[in-house]
Amino acid sequence: MTPSARDWTPEEDLLGFFGPDSVTWRVHADPVFSVGGLRALLLQALHPVAMDGVATLSEGFRTDPWPRLARTAAYVDTVTFGTRREAVRAVRRVRGIHRRLAGVEPESGRAYRVDDPNLLLWVHCCEVDSLLDVARRAAVVTTDTDADRYVAEQVTAAALVGCTEAEVPRTVAELAGYFARVRPSLALTPAARDAMRLVVTPPMPAWVRFLTPARPAWGTLASLAVATLPQWARRMYSLPGFGVTDPAATGAVRAFRLAVLRLPQRARRSPIVWAGLERVARAQPVSA
Repeated sequence: MTPSARDWTPEEDLLGFFGPDSVTWRVHADPVFSVGGLRALLLQALHPVAMDGVATLSEGFRTDPWPRLARTAAYVDTVTFGTRREAVRAVRRVRGIHRRLAGVEPESGRAYRVDDPNLLLWVHCCEVDSLLDVARRAAVVTTDTDADRYVAEQVTAAALVGCTEAEVPRTVAELAGYFARVRPSLALTPAARDAMRLVVTPPMPAWVRFLTPARPAWGTLASLAVATLPQWARRMYSLPGFGVTDPAATGAVRAFRLAVLRLPQRARRSPIVWAGLERVARAQPVSA
C-alpha cells in the first residue's frame, strides 16, 4: 500500500521522501544521472520476462520509444524531488497501470503480471546499481558509506512502487548478492537485442537528425551507458567484457560530466528537479 497524506507532517511533505541532505538528491541531480538511466535500461533488458513486458505491453515502444523514456524520467524525478503528495500521486498512476497489464513470455511460456514484486525488484535493482555505478565513476559518490546510504535510501522508492520491502537490498554487498542470484535466469532474447538497438540508435525525425546535435549527443550518452555495463552484461551483449574497458569508461564519464557542467544551469536538469530544489530553498530559514 502507498502512504497517504495523513502519514506525514507538512514539513515532511515539503521535503519529499528523501530531501536535500540525502545521497539520493546528490546522485539524481547530477548530469551523469542520464548515463545511469540508459545503463539501467540495457541491464533491465536482459531479464526475459521484464523485457517482454516492455516490448509487448508498452504501446509504441518499438517505433517511438521517446514518450516512454520521458514518462520514466519524469516518474523518477517526481518521486525523488517532488513533495510526498506529488510522489504518491505519481506512484498511484504507475501502480494503476501495472495492475492492468499481464502477458506470456514467448521463450519460456511463463505467464506474468507486470506488478509481480519480483519483476519490480529486478527493475529497481538495475536502476539503483546503474545510477550508483555511474555516480561513483564520476566521483559524485566517493565513499563506501555514502554508497551504502544511497542503496538504503532507495528502499523507500522500491516499497512505494510495490516491491516486497524485506527483499530489497539495503547495502552495496546485498545488491551484488542479488545480481549473483539472478544472473542464471538472464538471457539475451530477440527483444533484448531490439532494445539495445533502440537505445543506441533510436528513431529520430529527419529534421532532428540533420538540423540539431541530437544524434551525436545521444550517441555519446548511449556509448557511455554501454561502456559502464558490468563486464558480465557486456559479454551477454557480445561486447568487449575485458577489465581494461572499465578505466576507460570511468575517464569518459568524468569528461562527460565536466563538459555538461559547463552548460547553462537550466540545461543540466529537468524542470521537476529545479522545482524541487527551489521549493526546498525557499523553505530554508534565512540566518540573521
